[in-house]
Amino acid sequence: MSRREMIQRRRSGRFMGRRHELAVFRENLSEGAGSEGYQFLFHVRGLAGVGKSTLVRRWEELAREMGAVTAVVGDGVHSVPEAMEAISTQFGQQGCVLKGFDKHLAVYRQKQHEVDAASVLQEIAAAQGSESGASSGEGAEVIPASGSSLFIAQSSLVGLGLVPGVGALASAVNPQLVAAGMDRARAVLSARLRSADDVRLVLSPVEVLSPVLLEDLGAVVGRRPWVVLFFDTYERTAPLLDRWLRDVMVSEVYGEVPVNVVTVIAGQGRLDPVCWGDHLDLVCEVPLDVFTDDEARALLAARGVIDEEVTEVILRASGRLPVLLDALALGRPQALEEVGDPADTVVSRFLKWENDPQRRAAILACALPLQLNADIYQAAMPASEPGDEGYGWLRRLPFVTEEAGACRYHDVIRSQVLRLQRTHSPAQWADRHARLSEAFRQWRTAQEQGLEPRNFWDDRAWREHLLNETYHQLCARPRHALAEALEQTVHACDHGPEVCRRWARMLIQAGDDSESSTLADIGRRLHDAVGTSNDSADSVAVLLSLPELRTTGRALAHAVRASDHHNHGRHSSALGDYTAALRINPALARAYAGRALTYGVLGRYGEALVDFDRGIEMDPQDTWAINERGLTYHLMGRYDEALTDYNHVLELHPQDTAAIKRRGALHRLAGRYEDALLDLNRAISLEPDEGWMLSTRGQVHCLMGRYGEALVDFDRGIEMDPQDTWAINERGLTYHLMGRYDEALTDYNHVLELHPQNGWAAVYRSETHRHMGRYDEALADLSRAIELGMDEGWCRYQYAIALRCSGAGGAAEHLASAVAVYLATIEGSSNNEETLSAQGNLVVVLCAVPDWGRAYEMTVQFLAAGPSAFRVQELVDDLNDLQRALPVEAEKLEPILRQCQDALAAETSA
Repeated sequence: MSRREMIQRRRSGRFMGRRHELAVFRENLSEGAGSEGYQFLFHVRGLAGVGKSTLVRRWEELAREMGAVTAVVGDGVHSVPEAMEAISTQFGQQGCVLKGFDKHLAVYRQKQHEVDAASVLQEIAAAQGSESGASSGEGAEVIPASGSSLFIAQSSLVGLGLVPGVGALASAVNPQLVAAGMDRARAVLSARLRSADDVRLVLSPVEVLSPVLLEDLGAVVGRRPWVVLFFDTYERTAPLLDRWLRDVMVSEVYGEVPVNVVTVIAGQGRLDPVCWGDHLDLVCEVPLDVFTDDEARALLAARGVIDEEVTEVILRASGRLPVLLDALALGRPQALEEVGDPADTVVSRFLKWENDPQRRAAILACALPLQLNADIYQAAMPASEPGDEGYGWLRRLPFVTEEAGACRYHDVIRSQVLRLQRTHSPAQWADRHARLSEAFRQWRTAQEQGLEPRNFWDDRAWREHLLNETYHQLCARPRHALAEALEQTVHACDHGPEVCRRWARMLIQAGDDSESSTLADIGRRLHDAVGTSNDSADSVAVLLSLPELRTTGRALAHAVRASDHHNHGRHSSALGDYTAALRINPALARAYAGRALTYGVLGRYGEALVDFDRGIEMDPQDTWAINERGLTYHLMGRYDEALTDYNHVLELHPQDTAAIKRRGALHRLAGRYEDALLDLNRAISLEPDEGWMLSTRGQVHCLMGRYGEALVDFDRGIEMDPQDTWAINERGLTYHLMGRYDEALTDYNHVLELHPQNGWAAVYRSETHRHMGRYDEALADLSRAIELGMDEGWCRYQYAIALRCSGAGGAAEHLASAVAVYLATIEGSSNNEETLSAQGNLVVVLCAVPDWGRAYEMTVQFLAAGPSAFRVQELVDDLNDLQRALPVEAEKLEPILRQCQDALAAETSA
């Protein structure tokens, strides 16, 4: 065994973790080039210290074990020719000399000495200056660059970036201007060198050397099963190598690459999408993160760290970052006091490439915010000049990632940087967080311009400013800021589980970052309580259990939980929590309004109105409460009072679509169809994608007899929501009224396919079947509707009509049953609308019996109760349908119809 083999074996035995990554690489080589799933371009990426270089070394060992010739190019190269030279040197050490390339490289080195690169620099600088001056001079003639010069200037090597000593200049000049001076540069070189080939070699060494390198690689792969090229520390060399490597490996700009050449790129960041964008599908990404818990424990055990408490401390302190795990385990600590602090190690590792004091300070200061943008950077670094390149530079750092337009540090790196600052200077730590908290407070205040106070929490930007403001307050002074933070968290719970989870995570983060176990524990309990459900009752219960929650927050928490109980149908619990909230804070207007809403759902309209009145008296601008009180009046049949409330809402907020839609519905019930259309048109203009409103307007058009316009609206509404069975039902009814019975049946059938329990579709379909003379089908539909719990009185009436139309007996029994149902409803109902509906339907049934005397008396009673125009028109339509279906006595029906038509005329003139 050679010494090298011995070292390799020991390294293999010491390599911990990354089993999946090792298996991926091993299997790729084992399956053979060109096999299904074969990868020829790997990209290993991850933070510094995550083990990229260690994995690269292990992959190299695996490749050599499988007969590969390998080369590793690190950050010691400073140009593409140097990278190629490093590959050639390592191949030669393994017995695979690249003779052709070495020969050309030697010529290149020799010609370099023959050319004074400074003169080339001066010539190009002069070209740039002259072209700039010419282009700025009035009427000056600009001599265009030749095509070949422009190509080179815009090539993958950024113009003259690879000519020795010219890279820095080329990166600072406009490629168009550089191209304009390339021909002059050729003239300078031609005067010093013997041939055009030599000029091309010095001017564009990559173009000359790359094809030779690939030709020699072709000879190597004929003798060895694999060639594997590793480019490590790529975050340092990418500006030099990116485009060349892309052109070699995937674009074949310099010739064909043998299929068994595998390339591995290892760096901290992602590949440049501008450079690699069209080829990223060919790259096998191998992202490395911190070790898993099992991998980290295995590494510690291998280093002799076996005490569980020590292990837990190291895992927490290191964030399972391999380099820190290894550093902390190096001394084999067996007691807690022997565990070092890795913060200095991490920070020094990530700052080692940065010598600028201002930038080092920026890295430290900008770790404090949860996320970064240019404004937050300025607040964290107030000494920097606005608009400078500081933020642009910072966001390109490998441990900084972009998320939705903002940036954030990697969690492990950020935690170590924060720990370093918190322990080194607690006073400075508190001051910096206080400064950031004030910055977010100012941004939050600015965001409030143009917002109603009641709508602050609905604004996402405002919420984010408050969350960050609260986070920095907690970091600066955890105990003093906790009570206010908890009350804000109650508001977060009120705005849905996602907002609540966001705040819970913020509390956890603030607790961890400030080393407040109390705060972190509250955040974790809250996060666990939120879970994945839409029910916030459990999370509010956590907050109510905390003694730190002050009185105002406690009352609000009861009201928030009550709202959640209400939304989930737990109405008794909702009433209990609303009452508890008012017991703590009798001035909490939202608790009155919320309890009123729950009373309304329970049909306790009188109690609902009392609470709505109290809440609105406390907060006269609460348009939601006024709107809901209007709906309560609406449901009670007190339309004038409902209309007053809707109008009041729209005086306060003219764009309130809920009030516009409800007022439109009220106008529809009152038979004021033109007014209803005005409101619906306005609502649709505000919410054009709301299919329900289009269908509602279609219903109004149908009531006005504008069937064509109704169908247009129904079609558009159903197109927006193909599952809207109400709209499909109403379109079917429109087809029915137009006499297009087949299309009506198609819609009713569709509704019953989507929702077999839809009783109204069965009732509507029965009427269409009856009009088509399909009495058996009509009777079957009515039986189904009765089983589904539909209005039994109306179904019995329709059943009787179908029996009479078919000539069958038994109609009288069903009509008597219908009369009994409606009489019981009128006697027992306390709901005005329900009573009016029963009275109108009873008139129709009595006409069908026929019992003309009682029918006339019920008509008088019905009209005296003040029904809406919609209800009266509904009665007229049903009586006309009865007259079409059966041979009723017209002279007996005429007085009843005249009474209804007079009432409609009076309503219209009013």
